[in-house]
Amino acid sequence: MSSIITNSAATAALSTLRSINSDLGRTQERVTTGYRVGSASDDAAYWSIARTMKSDDKAMSAVQDALGLGAATVDIAYNGLAASIDVVDDIKAKLVAASEPGVDKSKVNKELTQLKDQLQAIAKSSTFNNVNWLNITDATDSSVQVVGSFVRDAARNVSMQTIDFDIYANAGSGNMLALIDDRNSATGGEAGILTSTYFATEAGAASNWVLHVNQSNSATATEIELSDATTSDDLEDMVSVVDKMLLQLTNAGADYGALKMRVDLQTEFVSDLRDWASQGISKLIDASMDEEATRLKALQTQQQLTTQALSIANSGPSALLQLFQ
Repeated sequence: MSSIITNSAATAALSTLRSINSDLGRTQERVTTGYRVGSASDDAAYWSIARTMKSDDKAMSAVQDALGLGAATVDIAYNGLAASIDVVDDIKAKLVAASEPGVDKSKVNKELTQLKDQLQAIAKSSTFNNVNWLNITDATDSSVQVVGSFVRDAARNVSMQTIDFDIYANAGSGNMLALIDDRNSATGGEAGILTSTYFATEAGAASNWVLHVNQSNSATATEIELSDATTSDDLEDMVSVVDKMLLQLTNAGADYGALKMRVDLQTEFVSDLRDWASQGISKLIDASMDEEATRLKALQTQQQLTTQALSIANSGPSALLQLFQ
């Protein structure tokens, strides 16, 4: 039955056209933005997960920057310590040379003075971002922390994980990691390899020989220096003390090297973690451009065909007029 009141074919074609236009608009938006889930209305669950992961990615970016600062601080301390080992090696060689009969000890002492000054320069200049681990002052914390990672647990609670490193908390047992202890006189310079009397005690020396005397250790320590009055026993003690300092410098270098390796590994892991998170976010919300391009072409073709079908359906009532002529 044909009706001039209701055109069922046109209504069906128009409904189909509306649906196609809606799908076409959604597909065009995906092609334009590159997102399959661009808002919560597209997929509330995926959108919520993606937003949380993007927020965490920003936090990990800050962790990455903090690790960069930590790595630079460790590098400065490690390189400063490595440079001081070479200088202390030279000091040991000068002391051994001074043991030879006929050597002018006062002239050797001039070289020792320059080498000791160089050690002070290394310790005081090994600073990055106002942080110095080789020259301890009253403001220096005994244990330092380097930001390691940002963690979100299963309960969705967040926390910061740090890499802890002890500089001088265990200095009393000879485990010094700094070169100079410039704290107040009550500390006795015990936390600095160059200022602690620990090595003289370990060597059984007659005097508390150190390579640097300051306010911290001036009451108990005697600085290594040569004069015509320096005896063979004094030189033997000095060489023994400096050798023990060298051993501790090597141990400290190993500790800084291990920390440097840990920070480098963590930096690489955080970088990989951000890449993995980006890939996960992409799988949740990014549009597949190949699929969307194919879908767009198909919808455009359907739109054209449906428009033609609607045109044909709308021409039906006109054909009915010919029956009344």
